[in-house]
Parts: sequence; C-alpha cells; structure tokens
Amino acid sequence: MYMKKVLPLLFVLILCGINPNFALAEGDLWDNFGDSNFYGNDKAVSEKEFQDAINSKKGIKNKKPSKKQGETIQQSNETEVINQIQTELPVITVSSPIKLSAGAILPVGHYQVVGEKKNNQVFLKLYQGHYLIASLPAVETLEDYDMPDINFANFISEDDNHFKIIYGSIDFNAYVQIESAESDNNSWNY
Repeated sequence: MYMKKVLPLLFVLILCGINPNFALAEGDLWDNFGDSNFYGNDKAVSEKEFQDAINSKKGIKNKKPSKKQGETIQQSNETEVINQIQTELPVITVSSPIKLSAGAILPVGHYQVVGEKKNNQVFLKLYQGHYLIASLPAVETLEDYDMPDINFANFISEDDNHFKIIYGSIDFNAYVQIESAESDNNSWNY
C-alpha cells in the first residue's frame, strides 16, 4: 500500500522537476555559423520574395510547348511529327459472324487490323493476339472516311447483312466489303 502512494508521488515530482528549456549549451545550433548564413548570403528573404520565386518556377513548368491539333508543320519538325504517329494497331469489333472465302466464318470478336500491300495488291489482315485469323483482299482508295486519325480501322454496317471494314494508315487507305454469315444470298464477291 505504501508503494501505491509513493510511486505516483515520485512520478509527479520527477515530471515537475524537468525543465523543458534545459540546455547544456547557450544559444542554438545556428550560432555555430557566425554572422552569415550557410549559403553565404547575408540578406534575409521576405515572404513576398519567396512566393515570387515559387510562382516564377511554376510559370516555367507551364510554358512547355504543347502539341495541339491543327498545329502547323514546318519542314524542320515534319520528321518528328511523322515519327510520333500512333504505332499501335487499330482494333475493330466484329459484331456479326462474317463469311470468308471457302466457307470459313469469321466469328464475333475484337481484331487488330494490319494493312499490307504486296505486288500492287492490298490486303487487310485480322489478328487476335499474335495469331493471324484472316487475310482479306481489299480495295485501295483515297477516301479517308472523315476519320480524325491517320491510323484507323472500323467495322461499319451497310445494312443487316452487309458490312464494310475500312482501314487507313500513313501508306494507304482501303476497304473490304463483307457479308454476314447469317445471310442467305451471296451477292458480294470479294
């Protein structure tokens, strides 16, 4: 019982005896640097000067030139713009099974489209992953189909049974007319 009274009293006395301002040395650590500051500049910086410096650095970051649509191309930066053109393959979504040559059917799905020109003939190759699913003979055209990008591909419905795959790249534009596998007539030959 004696310990229960003495221990808290001793604890309170120790806490009251500690002086938070107790220090072994006079002054603070900055006194070791003498009259000038660490950077060799004797002048103190005001809050306004500090804010002006911060704001000027923010302004430099925002002054980076940004490439926007409609920017003019000069001879000096033409190669750079061409090299920055999208290199990913365009993807189409085939929403209906499609008849291919020799009775094969292209199933519904997503396909990456690659245009290829061999011996003055144009082909659109459809890939899923790394696998070639179909190689379709295409018709080269100058039509860009009012697409905003240089590299594009799209699966367009002409009517319930006829579709068109359009393709565009920096090299050429082309299209393929195809027929639904659910169609009874075979009116389009490609």
